[in-house]
Amino acid sequence: MSKRVLTTESGAPVADNQNSATAGVGGPLLLQDQHLLEKLARFNRERIPERVVHARGSGAYGYFEVTDDVTAYTKANFLGEVGKRTETFIRFSTVADSLGGADAVRDPRGFALKFYTEEGNYDLVGNNTPVFFIKDPIKFPDFIHSQKRDPFTGRQEPDNVWDFWAHSPEATHQITWLFGDRGIPASYRHMNGFGSHTYQWTNEAGEAFFVKYHFKTNQGIRSLSAEQAAELVGKDANSHQTDLLQAIERGVNPSWTLYVQIMPAAEAADYRFNPFDLTKVWPHADYPLQRVGRLVLDRNPDNVFAEVEQAAFSPNNFVPGIGPSPDKMLQGRLFAYADAHRYRLGVNHTQLPVNAPKATAADNYGRDGFMATRNGSRHDKNYEPNSYQGPAQTDAALSAPLAIHGWTGTHEAPQHAKDDDFFQAGELYRLMSEDEKKRLVANIAGSLSQVSREDVIEKNIAHFAAADADYGKRVREAVEALRED
Repeated sequence: MSKRVLTTESGAPVADNQNSATAGVGGPLLLQDQHLLEKLARFNRERIPERVVHARGSGAYGYFEVTDDVTAYTKANFLGEVGKRTETFIRFSTVADSLGGADAVRDPRGFALKFYTEEGNYDLVGNNTPVFFIKDPIKFPDFIHSQKRDPFTGRQEPDNVWDFWAHSPEATHQITWLFGDRGIPASYRHMNGFGSHTYQWTNEAGEAFFVKYHFKTNQGIRSLSAEQAAELVGKDANSHQTDLLQAIERGVNPSWTLYVQIMPAAEAADYRFNPFDLTKVWPHADYPLQRVGRLVLDRNPDNVFAEVEQAAFSPNNFVPGIGPSPDKMLQGRLFAYADAHRYRLGVNHTQLPVNAPKATAADNYGRDGFMATRNGSRHDKNYEPNSYQGPAQTDAALSAPLAIHGWTGTHEAPQHAKDDDFFQAGELYRLMSEDEKKRLVANIAGSLSQVSREDVIEKNIAHFAAADADYGKRVREAVEALRED
């Protein structure tokens, strides 16, 4: 039998379906990568009208208050003065299930935060884990397809889930997070949040730093075992929504302390791990946490549809002093998120109250389209430059430029001294107590043992063994015991 050739929508053969095209090894993505853009754009249009991912969510308003001076690292106005407060809106969510799914399930949680700053809205779109399953956005549609309901059976299939992971060893670190004790938070209030990606900060002098965001819950970490979660889902499928709503209504306002890790840009090239790899963390011993401020939630939305379902977060919503890094997954999301919202909510979704700027006003030449509410008057021109005092560019860059070099094309991520797919997963496993290891292994085995293909089981066990020999041995024994029953 001849091997089937993967093609684009137009039938052209695909040369590389694992790596996006970049400007040199480790450089930013290229707009000319038609295969990447086609995959992401088509993927964003697969479901209507709910989100393809992060469909089930809850939200709240609050404020962010600066507690520590970080002006040496960023010129962002909302971070420019100790004591300064900025209004915020946050949306928590599960990732894989549909809008009608349950809250207390084993799944990463979205942690999307909108800052209504005086320089425009800044969106920080992260998760409750510091890493993710993949490192290149070209694999994202395939990853989500493997996790969502199978088109034939109509349910999530362990065969699909673990088959993808068997061919994606970089997922081992995140799998270890997901099946560990923090895989099912007790509530949205009792989990941490992370920017996950690497971002760039730029100060007034034009100096660049790479940063990672960590929101540490002030309520303390609380999680559920698989048994506790199953019982809770049976009682209240909306448990996390119920908890967040009721806590704020009775004045118990949840809060998080924001810390950042800061890396001078010049240190990125020689760091022992690729600092732009979403499957890796920066150990705190290398770059300690530095406190920035606190996030407080103090008001529930009046209308869940208008303010939670129509909330749109886009990682490309930056403000002066904050910008992107060469993180491939972030680069892909800069396009995909805004494109998803234009499809799902319409081209004028930024004019909806929850998405519109609050501390400033949008002023540009965008016109018309479905449900437009801001079209200008007879005195406003819809082009630029013009002679009619219309809005004009500032000539001030939001962030520092990124140096690039090398040849265009699809490249694997650059290798740093300690880069592999398993080292950090093993480090995480070795940090766990004996009881935590037992629960982790039991959770993985409970899912992996349902897979029908022995080769898929063996490939995944090999990944755990590569992270830590004891880790792999325990998973193997637990899976074999369950399959013998």
